[in-house]
Amino acid sequence: MTGSLQLALNKIHDYNVVVNIWINMGGGFNEPRRLIPREEGKNISGLLREINIKSDMPSVDDAIRRITYNIKTASALGVSALKIVHGYGSSGKGGSIRIEARKYLDRQKSNGAIKYYIKGEDFSIFDEATRNSFAICDSLRRDSDIERHNNGITIVIL
Repeated sequence: MTGSLQLALNKIHDYNVVVNIWINMGGGFNEPRRLIPREEGKNISGLLREINIKSDMPSVDDAIRRITYNIKTASALGVSALKIVHGYGSSGKGGSIRIEARKYLDRQKSNGAIKYYIKGEDFSIFDEATRNSFAICDSLRRDSDIERHNNGITIVIL
């Protein structure tokens, strides 16, 4: 094989290994809406991942660990935004995961780990942060929760 062909095959192999590890490890990601290999100089804005941290009713500490893992993984993969489904507390627990997750995201914003986040109840075209997020992640324009004022989700802009 020529050197450039071998290099291209190595890049494809490395990318597939990372994606397969990422998908097989779980981590709470649903299937990606759009997955494009990260290449130097290539614009990959618009990648959105949805994670459901409430599916198995974790403790608050476990939920925060899942959010941390997913923020780090998503950042490494070049994701622009995360949609975190944390629930709103209808099970009688008062929404402790939602409350603590947003406190945690406030700290992450202060540390520079994320740009900002949008509460589900504010996720509307009438909200300035939501409109600004469209420039970063165009997929958010078509998200099923826009205008639903769903306090069981939070959108994180990375």
